[in-house]
Amino acid sequence: MKSSVAFGLRCSVAATAIAITAVSGSAWAQESGLNDSNTIVVTANKREQNLNDVGLTVTAIGGEALKERKISSLEDIASIVPGLAFSSSTTNTPIFTLRGIGFQESSLGVYPAVSVYLDQTPLPFPILASHSAFDLERVEVLKGPQGTLFGQNSTGGAINYIAAKPTDTWQAGGDISYGRFNTIEGNAFVSGPIGERAGMRVAINGLNSDDWQKSITRDDTNGHKSYVAGRFLLDVEPSDNIKLQFNANGWIDKSQPQAQQLISVNPQNPIDGSEATSRIVASSFSPNSARAADWTQMAIDPGTGVILTPEVPYGGAPGNGVGGYVDGTGKLVNFEPFSDRRLWQLAMRADIELGDLTLTSLTSYTDFDQEQRLDQDGNALVTFDLEKADGYIRTFNQELRLANDTASQIRWLIGANYEDSTTYEDQALRYFDNSNFSPGLNWINYSGVTNRQDIENWAVFANLEFDVTEQLTLKASGRYTESTIDSSICSYTSDTGRVETLFGGAGVNGTCFTFDENFQNGPPITNTLKEDNVSWRFGLDYKVNPDVLLYANVSRGYKAGSFPSLSVASYIGMLPVTQESVTAYEGGFKASLADRRIQLNAAAFYYDYKDKQIRGKLRDPTFGGLDALINIPKSRIFGAEADITVRPVDGLTLNAAVTYLDSKVTQNPPGESAPGAFDGRDYNIYGLKDNFEGDPLPFTPKWSGVVNLDYRHEMESDGAVFFGATVNARSHSDAVIGANRIAFPYSATSFTRPDLDGNVFNIKGYTTVDARLGYEADGGAWKVMLWGKNIFDTYYWTTVIPSNDSQARFAGMPATYGVTFGFKIQ
Repeated sequence: MKSSVAFGLRCSVAATAIAITAVSGSAWAQESGLNDSNTIVVTANKREQNLNDVGLTVTAIGGEALKERKISSLEDIASIVPGLAFSSSTTNTPIFTLRGIGFQESSLGVYPAVSVYLDQTPLPFPILASHSAFDLERVEVLKGPQGTLFGQNSTGGAINYIAAKPTDTWQAGGDISYGRFNTIEGNAFVSGPIGERAGMRVAINGLNSDDWQKSITRDDTNGHKSYVAGRFLLDVEPSDNIKLQFNANGWIDKSQPQAQQLISVNPQNPIDGSEATSRIVASSFSPNSARAADWTQMAIDPGTGVILTPEVPYGGAPGNGVGGYVDGTGKLVNFEPFSDRRLWQLAMRADIELGDLTLTSLTSYTDFDQEQRLDQDGNALVTFDLEKADGYIRTFNQELRLANDTASQIRWLIGANYEDSTTYEDQALRYFDNSNFSPGLNWINYSGVTNRQDIENWAVFANLEFDVTEQLTLKASGRYTESTIDSSICSYTSDTGRVETLFGGAGVNGTCFTFDENFQNGPPITNTLKEDNVSWRFGLDYKVNPDVLLYANVSRGYKAGSFPSLSVASYIGMLPVTQESVTAYEGGFKASLADRRIQLNAAAFYYDYKDKQIRGKLRDPTFGGLDALINIPKSRIFGAEADITVRPVDGLTLNAAVTYLDSKVTQNPPGESAPGAFDGRDYNIYGLKDNFEGDPLPFTPKWSGVVNLDYRHEMESDGAVFFGATVNARSHSDAVIGANRIAFPYSATSFTRPDLDGNVFNIKGYTTVDARLGYEADGGAWKVMLWGKNIFDTYYWTTVIPSNDSQARFAGMPATYGVTFGFKIQ
């Protein structure tokens, strides 16, 4: 803990020191995301355009607004963008859902349904985007399928970070914050020219904080954060028609993974005897213990409901994180959560003017490594904990595109993409106190899996815009993609020799125990998933006048299939999900009114969703319900969005945005192919047969909205006082399909909190309020700001995780508050 604190403190202090020691210049940074007319500029069509001229639904947030609202992560961005949901997962991998389109899968090497980019450079796997939201010019959230220009895996949309660029004069600045949980955060940048044809920018962000969670059953805390991120940009113009942009960025994150909050127990294999029932775990925290990460050691007698005295964990060692557990081989196993993640990325963009044409090349290589240990069950007993969750990602991406003059009546763009990625994951799951554990079979306390994927994608694409008249523009675009994933998956267990004795096969000493289709175990299960698709979009834009745009689009996008990182008894659980598709119909308008003091936007949409990918369950005859990747054949989403910005007087800006979603499964997954096949996909989260038709999709609240107020008063004595407040509200949603019909207790050995009203997987609606108040000196030489996030300390949670014998929540952050001091060197 002390070394982590020291690491983070050094990062935060270093971030500020860089700017303090920087060379002074003669100007301050450009206004983020705005041009001289206070018009928001975006690159949704891979070229700079006025936001009001783009016939798509786009939320754009400028860099200064991000700083003042303390927005520094995708989780923060989701809190201020209606329709965008963020949740963590059992393996500490982020999950994004936009307008109900998402994939709640936690494997490291799985593609998202909402793609993320840094200056159009892809961050193709969710974990890679963890620390990119610093020193930004703006962030753009593009809603709806973006497959034609941004590629597959953007069926829900795309998030594009635009980094602040090198400046024409030497500038420097930064800020340092101190807040609740002893949080210290620093940001700094240095920017300026290097000769007449080059410029550079260096930016750094670091944070350190103490634990923010505490156990209510023992003296234990969890959740300290410690990371540093940096970015170096170099722009070079060797000639008038060639522009080169280099980006080297990376981060180190040693933050402790968040602990889950246990809320219910349902043993997959309830068996008779006090030895088995004493391993059933239940929570004892009250509704007021909102910040608890409850690793309770209580047990419930399934027959009487009486709380039992827990027995000593297997091997006679004390509990989780205290002294570890001793496994069947005598190995001492530590379960205190930790994480060590590291990323570096190199990217280059080249723009070459060829007369009226522009040739653009985007090249990038990203390298990521992680080592983790995770609590997956929210209790002190080891019922479903990852002793390790290690892995790496290596990904190379290349894009070439050619475009004509953007001022032409007919604007076209053609291009090609290539991706070569390798992902590897090694997970080791322990369950000493699980209902599957048996002292007579000591090796059944450990299930590991390795999954290596070699991925190759290539695509060609084209985009066309034709101005039929000065008011009417027709749009068409398409992309052909071919994807190949070669996977090698090995499920393994502890080295005790018991698998070989029982099954007459290998299964130990590094070999694999999963049965193949011939009911044989031994070598890894290898498979290839090869898919292709054609994404397309057709649309029209009609400008009623220079201030009002009407638009309509119909499009189709695809998300690639993937293999799971799961330790399973049968090869059936290792089968991949195949690609999903979304056909979207959308129409809307954008209007600037009252001399541009009012901006009003609205859109309505309908999504025809086929083969939606989810993480569901298969029914295993030995272990009960086991996780598996599943395609939902048919579902649909319809909804509407609206936002309004009003500037009634100078200095005051009011903004409100709302999203309505209605989602439903319209066709159930198939059942078993034959009696006893155990390959049915129609099991609910408890491994029971179910019918999902009519159920809403996960993470789709019917209503979500944001109201924001910003006021700035210029004082006669120079300087300015500013104030702001943001209200974020969401209605309830479900973390899994079928949650609204699953009632507790579903068996004699089930236990759940009495205040849940039967729906364990309900994500309750909530409202949070953020506020800020500050003073900025004349010319922006320095600034001080008091701020608070979730200032009324609302208890909410972002997801509910099902493990083998129990369910637990990921709670949202409690109230945080602090002070920020910023400065500018001119």
